Amino acid sequence: MRKTCVVAAVILAASAGMASAATGAVAVSNVNLRAGPSTAYPAVTVVPAATPIVTYGCLPGYTWCDVGYGPYRGWVAAPYIQVVYQGAPVVLTAPVAPRVGVVVVGFDRTYWDTYYRAYPWYGRWGSYPPYGAPRVTSHGAAVNCGGGSCTSVRGSTGYYGGATVQTRTCGGGECSSTRTTVGPNGGVATRTRSFER
Repeated sequence: MRKTCVVAAVILAASAGMASAATGAVAVSNVNLRAGPSTAYPAVTVVPAATPIVTYGCLPGYTWCDVGYGPYRGWVAAPYIQVVYQGAPVVLTAPVAPRVGVVVVGFDRTYWDTYYRAYPWYGRWGSYPPYGAPRVTSHGAAVNCGGGSCTSVRGSTGYYGGATVQTRTCGGGECSSTRTTVGPNGGVATRTRSFER
């Protein structure tokens, strides 16, 4: 109980006098403050557990948040951030964030240029996500055979939300293959071809 009161007091103290666009919070545990919203980005510094931080906003989905800690600015995964909600300290989640004033923000080259020019890795912007990220974030495949034919289905989801599914059916020496791709903005393209095995 005493620890909860102390954490709540620290969060409330961090909130005092801040602009409405920023939300006072504390780090749940020792956590790396990253130069971008992914563990692939370099660590700017370590934020110690129970240290007051300022949350300026989070990416859509509230997975990673733009955080200020002393003179540092960077990104922390939301599960490592604790805020006060309805008088009690809670971990920052998507349902809680809007209720405590955490807004949705983006991450781009302007942010990088504003805060990281003095760091040795500043010139490597293009090697970090999303610019150097793998194009595929998930992949699955399945094969079903019966009655003299086989059907295989392979699918992938891309970093930006697009997806592709390829279905290949073979039987009696002939095969057909259909690939359907859905772009991140909803556009659909389908290609079908037939060939002999």
